Amino acid sequence: MSSTKSNTLRVPGATLSYEVRGSGPLLLLIAGGGNDRIVFHEIVGYLTDQYTVVTYDRRGLSRSQLDNPGEEQRVEAHSDDAHRLLKALGSDYESAYVFGSSGGAIIGLDLVARHPGQVYTLVAHEPPTHLLPETDPIQEMKGIQDVYRHSGVMAALQALFQLDGLDESGRDIVSELPASIKDQIVKNTIFLFEHEVAMYDHYLLDFAALASATSQTRIVLAGGHDYQEAATYLSAAAVADRLGTDMVEFPGRHAGYVSNPRAFAHRLREVLDERPAQVSQVL
Repeated sequence: MSSTKSNTLRVPGATLSYEVRGSGPLLLLIAGGGNDRIVFHEIVGYLTDQYTVVTYDRRGLSRSQLDNPGEEQRVEAHSDDAHRLLKALGSDYESAYVFGSSGGAIIGLDLVARHPGQVYTLVAHEPPTHLLPETDPIQEMKGIQDVYRHSGVMAALQALFQLDGLDESGRDIVSELPASIKDQIVKNTIFLFEHEVAMYDHYLLDFAALASATSQTRIVLAGGHDYQEAATYLSAAAVADRLGTDMVEFPGRHAGYVSNPRAFAHRLREVLDERPAQVSQVL
């Protein structure tokens, strides 16, 4: 087991809490909406022999405190946090590998659009976008937001577990969580529906900047093999189509890194080890 180094980084409007483990090229993992770095706990152990793995709580979640808890959240502020974190850690690295899932994939894409030279390869796993109105993952999330407003956070959290593929048995997983973990998950879920859903709803990918960035950064779109009909999978495929690149598949569903950590980490290593492919420009 590699040692874990914990630290904080002061950024505009917040203090980020992060952890560093392993050795080798820098690999930043960006969690999705309402999730902190704990969601990557299992896969990190399968990556640290090859990468210096950095996980962090995004602003407003768990240990990363906001100066103004009520401030409006913006994707651009979250990607600037990732940029500043990589800059603070990157004195020994020319550029980093980045993996982002769900909302973290959107943040990773915005990071590459703004700072392409900072990222060698981005794996964007099931980013939610408005590209396909008939299968819109953000509208799907807003539906669960309505559950939150009408039935409370516990019902919404259960719906999230079902959507992510973590609860296919119908049992009440929320009630089975340890009290300390449940309390933090509930707080993060409230933050998701009160502050984060709106920032993804308002955000539009800058495809011109992403097309330009491909001269410096390899962008890989990814989706969960076990549920290809999912709105988030189809959203990732739509982004890949706009960028003129192929999709790759990972084990599991939307949260395969939780349900299938060993296989997921193995697939991530395979994808990061592949040679960059030429990406066509957006028309």
